[in-house]
Amino acid sequence: MGNGIRYKFHRSVIILSKYLETSYYRRFYNIQKQIEKQFIKRFGRKPNLESPQTYNEKLQWLKLYWRDEKAARCADKLLVRDYVREKNLGNILNELIAVYDDVRQINIDELPQAFVLKTTHGSGWNIICKNKHQIDWEESFLMLEGWMHRNYYYGVGEWVYQNLKPRIICEKYLQGEDGNPPVDYKFLCFDGEPKLLFVCLERFSDSGLKVDFYDMEWNKMPFRRYYPNSDVILKKPEQFDEMVAISRKLAEGFPFVRVDLFAINDRVYFSELTFFPGSGYEPFDPEEYDYLLGSYLTLPKSEEVIK
Repeated sequence: MGNGIRYKFHRSVIILSKYLETSYYRRFYNIQKQIEKQFIKRFGRKPNLESPQTYNEKLQWLKLYWRDEKAARCADKLLVRDYVREKNLGNILNELIAVYDDVRQINIDELPQAFVLKTTHGSGWNIICKNKHQIDWEESFLMLEGWMHRNYYYGVGEWVYQNLKPRIICEKYLQGEDGNPPVDYKFLCFDGEPKLLFVCLERFSDSGLKVDFYDMEWNKMPFRRYYPNSDVILKKPEQFDEMVAISRKLAEGFPFVRVDLFAINDRVYFSELTFFPGSGYEPFDPEEYDYLLGSYLTLPKSEEVIK
């Protein structure tokens, strides 16, 4: 797989196109103009970056003015595993099967029937494999090649990804009772304290992804952010208190971070840390909740902006 003439040709085209794209961005990219353009597209107005009030505005401010090397390390899907261990939480890490510096290093025959491939330097660049014999690996490898030669920073301005080394990790496939990936619990943490969370449901359904928010007392909250709500109220997971404690540990020292966890049977698993959910471009309905979450986010003082 990945050695035919067609594959080599398309791989060369992808690498060249991504090289030209990156060269263009490095020369002409203006992060503030890009932020304003995208924000106007989603919200119909410019963001208030001088005195941001909403959650989405404050995420844009953090893109522009906040820097923390630890955050960049935690955005890396491989290096974050060391951070989790340093917090004495190595027991929540999923099994790491392999690490690759090049797509051509991947040998599907050596991998188990089910697994997940993730690029370490971006967001959402994953291949979820439930049966390796049912996937077109030539097409999947070309998709991975595109991701490996792309810098996620350009276009969204999420600086935590700008200087990460592109790699691919292979992890054990985790599944819920229905055989699909399990429900993930995404805790929104402000100054190290989880204030609320959301869960993603029906991700693989015909009707599409549903997102529900819950407060820390497990009450479903009456708003939506970009994606529609579901019609169900989930049962509070038995591991909820443990997940809250884990989120506090992992969020310590950050003005804001989203901690993503899985709860499967009696065990909690770590998924990822996200510093700019939805890249700060997902409207709330009603809008007042954008202001409510914004009130939770205390922006760093000038002497704390760069660490």
